[in-house]
Amino acid sequence: MADEAGLVLGTAGHIDHGKTALVRALTGVETDRLPQERERGISIELGYAPLTLPSGRRLSVVDVPGHERFVRTMVAGATGVDLFLLVVAADDGVMPQTREHVAVLRALEVRDGVVAITKSDLPGADVERVRAEVEELLGGDGAREVVACSARTGAGVADVAQALDRVAARVGGRGGAEDAAVLHVDRAFTIRGAGTVVTGTLWSGTIARGDELAVLRAGEPLRARVRGVQVHDLPVERAAPGRRVAVNLTGVAVRDVARGDVLAAPEAELAPSFYLDARLELRDAADGQRVQIHHGTREAPGRLAELGDGLWQLRLEQPLLARAGDHVVVRSIAPPDTLGGGVVTDPRARKSRRGAEPEPAAAVEPARVEEPPAPTLPPAALALEERLRAAGHEPPLEAELGDDARHLPALQEAGRAVRLGKSMWAHPDALAHVRARVTAIAEAEGTITLARLRDALQTSRKFAQAHLERLDAERVTLRQPDDSRTLRRRRG
Repeated sequence: MADEAGLVLGTAGHIDHGKTALVRALTGVETDRLPQERERGISIELGYAPLTLPSGRRLSVVDVPGHERFVRTMVAGATGVDLFLLVVAADDGVMPQTREHVAVLRALEVRDGVVAITKSDLPGADVERVRAEVEELLGGDGAREVVACSARTGAGVADVAQALDRVAARVGGRGGAEDAAVLHVDRAFTIRGAGTVVTGTLWSGTIARGDELAVLRAGEPLRARVRGVQVHDLPVERAAPGRRVAVNLTGVAVRDVARGDVLAAPEAELAPSFYLDARLELRDAADGQRVQIHHGTREAPGRLAELGDGLWQLRLEQPLLARAGDHVVVRSIAPPDTLGGGVVTDPRARKSRRGAEPEPAAAVEPARVEEPPAPTLPPAALALEERLRAAGHEPPLEAELGDDARHLPALQEAGRAVRLGKSMWAHPDALAHVRARVTAIAEAEGTITLARLRDALQTSRKFAQAHLERLDAERVTLRQPDDSRTLRRRRG
């Protein structure tokens, strides 16, 4: 069967406000697919489900995590979203992650959607108060509807589906089927008897069995042929843009593909770039600031240089694969927070002088362009780095990395991997996140205990202890006789 063009619906909202429960009530699909997600009752990785609306139209639902530590995952999912389902609990109201998720949606210019006021059946529910909070938060932009419901009793769930149907009709179709195929990979795995499979949202173009595509990454691109295509576990002849797609590839080993890579048609003309010019809207002054840039399913640290009139240059430490018109989200590194975002105007920019307009390309001699040195790390090492980054503050043991562990010394030398404890390896961004979290808690509460950090990170005692011991060794914290920690006073 052929697949019709569709839209991607992204959930948003604070932890424990009922996003996954509402998606289950709407679709009948359990999007928490990891055991630890079901045990904790929270979403860690992106979950996916098809949603058939009352009109018969189908949406691809991306159920994103709501806890603060998972905002990066939310960004990766939201970059392919066309409309939102914002979930706010009637007994709780707008919370910090509600606000940050809305900030991310604004940065990605996703302004149309439905607000579901969940848990409306609970004692203490105040639907009208929460409705007013939501209207104040969202302002007057976009097409949206607000519906009260309860996933537990089923009340109002059909009304949410009807509202989604009406908003989706106003949003229209994604289009782009005539463009070159571009799919940002969020998962890569193997299936016995099939081989390498990658998944992601098809941003543009179509993908069909027999197509010759390229796997684009930080290293040399790889050629691959499409063996089969599925949309939500159903085989299709050709996948259309705006769908969640699984692509079975031949000619590429799973170890050579990682989250953040891009599967694209040759005519897409994508290439890794260290400099992006973009039109950004930022909450705070950020000229010269080191930030994290999110694009597709990849993120890269870099610095911002203001060019004037709303234009900025993103000077990246690791290359991104972007096209003109793509959206990016800008977040501070420590403490992690969303600063804003915008649209790429030049994906292959030349380095510009700070505060000056970029020179026309024809006026710059290619031999004089200052470019960062080409990455020397092999693709497998870069894939391992992405694995460490994805692990966040629950890093793997060296023994769990298998043959990939041989790349750890190179990553460590490049400042992209750090030993945690005796045998764990973490990405430095994750360690910076934990350090900022510990510092914030200790400053606000005077001390921090192992149990407090464990609960704040929603992790196990093992990981919380390893992080605290590292901060002790770095002289960030000082261990007290009762095993609590205080911040060390800085001299001067």
